[in-house]
Amino acid sequence: MDVSLASWFVILLAAAAANLPFLNERLFGVLSLARPAKSPWLRLLELAVLYFIVRGVAWLMEARIGNVFPQRWEFYAITACLFLVLAFPGFVFRYLRKHHG
Repeated sequence: MDVSLASWFVILLAAAAANLPFLNERLFGVLSLARPAKSPWLRLLELAVLYFIVRGVAWLMEARIGNVFPQRWEFYAITACLFLVLAFPGFVFRYLRKHHG
């Protein structure tokens, strides 16, 4: 897999993972909960876990392609903010959109 394809795969995976907590009522899209609706805190926790999963997948792909470059805290702060920006459409769909009927 070349670098460009791997980069686009990670970006699309991050976009899908960032919106997953807001688009369904199951935990990680798989596990059903005892309560009918997830709380906002559970959605944020799920978002954080999915960030670390996507970060791990990106690290594995980088290791498979070649050298893994050392990153400092600034890199992780920027990627976490980018993950939150990618989650905005799901947040709007869940909390800001007017539900009719």
